[in-house]
Amino acid sequence: MNDEQRYQQGIEVRRAVLGDSHVDRSLSQLTPLNEEFQDFISRYAWGEIWTRPGLARHTRSLITIAMLIALNREAELRMHLKAAVNNGVTREEIKEVLMQSALYCGLPAANSAFHLAAEVFAEQDREAD
Repeated sequence: MNDEQRYQQGIEVRRAVLGDSHVDRSLSQLTPLNEEFQDFISRYAWGEIWTRPGLARHTRSLITIAMLIALNREAELRMHLKAAVNNGVTREEIKEVLMQSALYCGLPAANSAFHLAAEVFAEQDREAD
């Protein structure tokens, strides 16, 4: 697969997981500073890793949430908590990842993640109404 094909595949997966509005917003904000980075994300994160056959997207979402909790990356965690539903992840499964993170990432990290998840879920509930 060449870089353009990998990019197109990555954009398809990125849209499926994060949603069209998120991807459109990211692409509309391209600048000379960030355009190569955005291309890199689409080709490698989404076009190479998220398309590998070894794990389902559902599992990749759960793993990503856990790693972002461990790294204390709130903005990325918020994005992936929202996106997880697109991969069939339930709130109960997210809760279990948050509980597991309390043990392995620490109570402060899990506490922050629980607060953030509550915000994301409330936002999703408002949008659903």
